[in-house]
Amino acid sequence: MYADLHVHTTASDGQLTVPEIPARARAAGVEVVAVTDHDRVHPALDGPVAERDGVTIVRGLELRVDTGERRLDLLGYGVEPTAALEAELDRVQRDRVARAREMVDLVEDETGVTLDLTVEAGVGRPHVARAVAESAAPYDYAGAFEHLIGGGGPCYVSRDVTDAETGIALLRESCGLTALAHPLRYRDPEAALRVCADLDGVERFYDYGRTVDPAPVEAAIERHDLLPTGGSDAHDRRLGVDGLDRAGWAAVARRLPGAVS
Repeated sequence: MYADLHVHTTASDGQLTVPEIPARARAAGVEVVAVTDHDRVHPALDGPVAERDGVTIVRGLELRVDTGERRLDLLGYGVEPTAALEAELDRVQRDRVARAREMVDLVEDETGVTLDLTVEAGVGRPHVARAVAESAAPYDYAGAFEHLIGGGGPCYVSRDVTDAETGIALLRESCGLTALAHPLRYRDPEAALRVCADLDGVERFYDYGRTVDPAPVEAAIERHDLLPTGGSDAHDRRLGVDGLDRAGWAAVARRLPGAVS
């Protein structure tokens, strides 16, 4: 494993901080890490590609978009934010904060407990679930999703996400490479993969926690001449669970400003 191109930090719903990444990467034998926080460009990264303590860090993001039929997650790599992208991410973050506050109120009314949670930019349902698990409510992290804040739950609040056409345009304008995240996680992978006609790549290497048939992804790569990407989708501190080998990273690096393969 040479490059882990899907990692979340405390800027969204991950546990890693940027200063921790080099040591964690070296421990996992990883040379390249892409920070891809949800709907947010990490504020501590000041360039599309940079080196920190011998580890290459790619500034990226994971943006949820709505096609009208389904919601998909797109990955942007080598981000150089435009004013339009920053404005849209600010709008999405305001919606995230308002949504989290509403869910906290609903959970507290439902359970009769008070949650210890600071609601700020980058907040998501995992933050609410952790607060539930650490409270006097009779639910652990998974139970919070199952009984309270999962889709259809009594405390679930929907998000107002970016429409797909706008999101793709914003990422293509500001990123060296755009890709569809974890294509085999969607209910209809074939339908999800159609968006790749407007993208540069697709997350080919991903640990789904189960045996999957990569044939639909391989077919999309061939059909749309896509670059394969890959990563661990780390929300904890483990890096290198999945990703690219050195040759795979070299192909991606050629698309990113300042990257060295």
